Amino acid sequence: MNNHRKIFQSLTLILQLGLNMIVPIFMCTMLGVWLGKKYDIPIITVPLFVVGALAGFTNIFKMVKKLYGQGGESDRNHVKKTK
Repeated sequence: MNNHRKIFQSLTLILQLGLNMIVPIFMCTMLGVWLGKKYDIPIITVPLFVVGALAGFTNIFKMVKKLYGQGGESDRNHVKKTK
């Protein structure tokens, strides 16, 4: 039973990473398409796509950093207290 739990946790993590990447890209691209149609400048989609990709990578970086316990000063203090 414990093995199934680890599998589900791993699948959840993969799904969460994927959503953290896809959602900002999709939202920024759709905003670019909408602004491009409204103001007749379709090229605005490209920079907004790049902004969405950067936001997605930032989300993933922060999430993985937190997952591996490299969150910052509080983690270092916790290690010092346990020794």
